[in-house]
Formats: sequence, structure tokens, C-alpha cells
Amino acid sequence: MVNKEETMEETVNDAPREKRFLLARAEAKALEWIARRLPKRVMPDHLTMLGVAAAVGIAAAYVLSNENPVWLWAASALLVVHWFGDSLDGTLARVRKTQRPTYGYYLDHLVDAIATALIGLGLGLSPYMLLSTGLVIVVVYLVLSINTYLETYAFGVFSLGYGRVGPTEARIALIALNAAMALGAGLSFEVAGLGVTALDLVGLGLSALAIAALAVRATHNLRVLAEREPAEVVSWRPG
Repeated sequence: MVNKEETMEETVNDAPREKRFLLARAEAKALEWIARRLPKRVMPDHLTMLGVAAAVGIAAAYVLSNENPVWLWAASALLVVHWFGDSLDGTLARVRKTQRPTYGYYLDHLVDAIATALIGLGLGLSPYMLLSTGLVIVVVYLVLSINTYLETYAFGVFSLGYGRVGPTEARIALIALNAAMALGAGLSFEVAGLGVTALDLVGLGLSALAIAALAVRATHNLRVLAEREPAEVVSWRPG
């Protein structure tokens, strides 16, 4: 008898990773180059912890930007540190052939969710984004993540993204906006009597595009699954 838990574990562990982001190829080469030159005492879990610590620091820096916009520079620097830890841990394990697929899958996505929640809340508590916008971004990210995990189980492919913009591209855009705001660029607007900033518009715009992409992808997925598992037609006769 087939154990469903074992089947799911095999699906997750063996699922190929699909990356279609703008910088995916260049980033992969850079990460492998760095991984091969890291000291042996640096372990993947150390990089994961570094990424989480950076996410906490990013959130704190955004909150502290209420006092002084110079903290936006600190947030940008920590976004680079977060990229380093968050992106390099898996690459380091693959380069050293020390992968722990199930452990890594669980830990990686757990800390991704925590980091996204921290950064979204930090942005929402800064003077540069509405708290409601930050919460929308967190919720949308979690919904997209859940769909990705379901796809991994249903199709055996782990597709990392819903378009050409991934986590690295988002970090670069956020760093650019941080710099503009730290330099005093006028990025505030008024929409329907509500004061918003460029970060609000970008965050809500990207969230709307992500939900639209999810709707298209989910519709396609359900069509494929319905073809694989067609509904049985049961004839019913009264009495």
C-alpha cells in the first residue's frame, strides 16, 4: 500500500526548480562562485540565520526611519545581507553536496514567510508605506507561496515565481526606492483624499498583478488536473 506522506515527500524532494526571473541565470552563477570560495566553517544554516537576522534588522530600520530617513540606507544595506543569506544557503549545500532536501525545503520556506512578514510589517510601520499596504503584500505573498507548494505536490515541479520579477529583482527595486526617499525625492501622492507614497503604489500594483497571475495559473492548473481526473458521471433514477 502506498503511503501518501512518503509519496508527497518524494515529490517535494525530487521536484525540479524552475526560475524564470530576469536575473536568475546571472544570479545563479554569482552564487555558485561565492559558495565555492566560502570558508569551510561557514555552513548553510549559518547563512539561513544570517538572512533571518537581516530581515529583523530591515524591519527595525524601517521603523526607525520615522525618526531619521538615514535609516533607509541601513535598510538597503541589510537587504543586500538578506539576499546573501537567503539566496546562498541552498547553493552552498548543493556545491558541497550536503543537501538535506526535506529539512531544507521546510526551513527555507518557513524563514521566507517569517522574513516577508517582518519586512512587510516594518515597511507598514514606516512613514513611507501604509500599514494596510504592508499587510496586503504579506498576505499576497503567503497566498502565492501556498499555491506554489500545492503545485509542487500536484505536478512535481517547484516553480519559483509568477513572472519575470523575483525576490532579487524586488530587493533591487526596493533599494532604489529607499535611496530616492532618503535623498528627499517627492514620492508622496494623494489618491481619493488619502496620502500615499510611491512604495504604496508599487506594492499595491505588484500585488494586483500577482493575484491576476495567480488566477490565470490556478485556472490552468485546475483545467489540467480536471483532465487527469475527470469527474464521474453518475446516473440517478428516482425510487
